[in-house]
Amino acid sequence: MGILAANAGYFVLSATSLGAVLLASWNLFVIIKWLGAAYLVWLGVPMILFPTHFTSIVDPSPGSTLERGPATFWHGVITQAANPKALVFFTALLPQFITPPHGVAIQVAILGISSVLIEFVVLGLYVAACHRARGWAENPRVAMPLQRAGGVLLVGAGARIAAIRHA
Repeated sequence: MGILAANAGYFVLSATSLGAVLLASWNLFVIIKWLGAAYLVWLGVPMILFPTHFTSIVDPSPGSTLERGPATFWHGVITQAANPKALVFFTALLPQFITPPHGVAIQVAILGISSVLIEFVVLGLYVAACHRARGWAENPRVAMPLQRAGGVLLVGAGARIAAIRHA
């Protein structure tokens, strides 16, 4: 839900033209870029160095569930908000589907609601697939290499984002 909330925020920024203003401000984009890159590295390094801390995120006792609530929601918001490419995506995509003479507000609302609903279904499918693979992924022989590989990918993505230069 946090990812959807952040994307809805990016959609609103794009729809109100604030996205274009933010994209025009290279300095602001650079700050967001560096924060996003640092966050990815901050997530990835512990996964590489201490993969055993991440091998079991679920309490195996009967009746236990994943932790849900504000912390999970805000983790999703921060993760997605640290991705400035989402703002670029919505700012580039949105104007192509708007016909100015025909009620811009209703068109933007329809596009925004459609976007959130479609992404909700896609993310729901990801959750279902992860739920089915949970037992396999919690096996330490599988989980530790996966955690290290994920950490390497996060650090690599952070380094790649940091390397983006102004065109």
